[in-house]
Amino acid sequence: MSRVTKKASSVCTDSPLSMSEVCRKMTLMRHILTSCFGPNGRLKQVHNNVGGHVLTTSTSTSLLQAVSSSEPLLKLITASILNHLSRFSDCGLYTGILCFSLIDHVQKSGLRPSVAIKINKQLLEVCTSFLNQEDCGCKVNVDFNSCQSLVTLARSVISSKPACVLTEGEQQHISTLAVHAFLLTVPCGDTPGSPDRVRLGRTVTVSIEGQFVLDSAVFPGLLVNVPDMQLHPTDSERTRRGPGPFRLALFTVSLSGDLSEFGEGSLEVHSGAPDPEDLILDELLKLGEQAVTDQVEVFMCQRVIHPVLQHYLRRHGVLVVERLGIALIQPIVQMTGAQAVALYQTPIPPEAYGQVKGCCVRTVGSREMLHLLPPREPAPAVCTMVLCHRNDTMLNELKVACQRAEHVLRLTLRDPVALLGGGCTETHMAAYISNKGTTEAAEAALSLGVSQSQYLLGLNGFCSSLEAVALALVHDGETGLVDLSYAHHWSVPQGEAVHSGTVPQGEAVHSGTVPQGEAVHSGTVPKGEAVHSGTVPHGEALQWGDGDEVPATCGCGLVERSARPGLEWTPLNTRYPSRPAPLVVGKDTPPQLRVLDSFTAKLNALQVAVEMANLVLDIRYVIQDVN
Repeated sequence: MSRVTKKASSVCTDSPLSMSEVCRKMTLMRHILTSCFGPNGRLKQVHNNVGGHVLTTSTSTSLLQAVSSSEPLLKLITASILNHLSRFSDCGLYTGILCFSLIDHVQKSGLRPSVAIKINKQLLEVCTSFLNQEDCGCKVNVDFNSCQSLVTLARSVISSKPACVLTEGEQQHISTLAVHAFLLTVPCGDTPGSPDRVRLGRTVTVSIEGQFVLDSAVFPGLLVNVPDMQLHPTDSERTRRGPGPFRLALFTVSLSGDLSEFGEGSLEVHSGAPDPEDLILDELLKLGEQAVTDQVEVFMCQRVIHPVLQHYLRRHGVLVVERLGIALIQPIVQMTGAQAVALYQTPIPPEAYGQVKGCCVRTVGSREMLHLLPPREPAPAVCTMVLCHRNDTMLNELKVACQRAEHVLRLTLRDPVALLGGGCTETHMAAYISNKGTTEAAEAALSLGVSQSQYLLGLNGFCSSLEAVALALVHDGETGLVDLSYAHHWSVPQGEAVHSGTVPQGEAVHSGTVPQGEAVHSGTVPKGEAVHSGTVPHGEALQWGDGDEVPATCGCGLVERSARPGLEWTPLNTRYPSRPAPLVVGKDTPPQLRVLDSFTAKLNALQVAVEMANLVLDIRYVIQDVN
């Protein structure tokens, strides 16, 4: 077919990062992601300008899927973040913030992209090697003999989604339920097959709007939403009988008996021939007779069951459940060991039957649901998490958060370690890399074929980008600090912050009385307190008053101010020459941590962010088809 209009030539953009419009869009996206980050992040409402559904969220998956952009570079970065989230479920905002920060620092520093790429690759290897060390000061072993670290890991994921609108008590309750559901899906004892491969169970989520969050619960087995919220009287009687196991049959084909199930077309019926619908009903009744003969006690169908067949089965004491929906088929197969039957014209094979331990009617909020109990024999466990919340928006966000938490817990099975949260991993790693890079700058610059000044410039940008992730956790006018002993992140409320943590070489701090609330470089001085004169050596930080303004613990909870006398702090993104001292968890640290992050997810997020930043910096031309 010929074109109505002539095909236009593709548009070629040279050096897209040099264009102000592209930089403006990338800065805007960075600000959007930064403002969502952390427990105190801001919610985002996304909607079409012509109307329709309004999405309220703070999760990276929902946000990035809803926000569209015509800029190819933003599409590329968004696609890489979503691909990371599809595999690891966590650290999406972390990936985006770090990626945009790396690009921004290279543009502002004037460093050539080719040089920055070399330095970023080398520093990424240093980061990866550091995080994989056994004595890494950012890692914590996850003990599966105690639920405390698992609950902390789950709570870190759930609390980072402010659109869930949970109190601290509700966060603890939901985190405990997430760990409970996760442990129910982990098989106990020996598993058949290869000992190195464990087949995990499944968690099915049921959402109930309008109930209190604390009404949420976890049940072993499956809760099935019965159509019309009612069970037939004979079904209710059947659920009250003694314990099983009960034999179960599961069908995915419609058993309604409608001719429309055979597809579209015309059907000719000769005079005197039997009615096709009667023939189909006879086939269905034969199926029911076989089920009764084989002592099937639970008869389930994904779609509709003919009323006559239902009456026949119930008359013989069989529990009938129809209209299950496709979402429950796989969990039922996994829990019961049944095979979903897709035909009713042939007999049911014996191996297609499954088993349930029992069944009962359970009231959950305003609903009555059929509870199928898992069988006794070893099998991948299936459980149901009932999530309640006050409205639909919060409920959807809570459901996503719990699914993310479950995935993070599963990743921990493969690698039972976690990273310190609250920005402490980023500040500690930035301090380690800064110290190591400064010490070995000459050797590293020579191996990369760059000058030492270029290497130090790239090193400063990389460390500042890591600290930018920690700074993104700070909202409401707070100030981010880092202590000079362990390089952990601290957050000081608004009004108690300083303008700078270091004093330039040779600059004196003059004596005098400072008015209440006025800041002097390194701290806010109380009313009437004098600051003595003196000269502060280059790079030396002043101690933050008496430490009363600083919180009791750092962001992750590992460093306690009362247990570490003499701590000094400096604002983030100020260079200091100290080498961070590692802490050994369980020996010289408090046993309870406030925030933990997934090691596997964050390590991959770090790699994706750096590699994607390098890819964007390496792009010289963008060619777009405008037809």
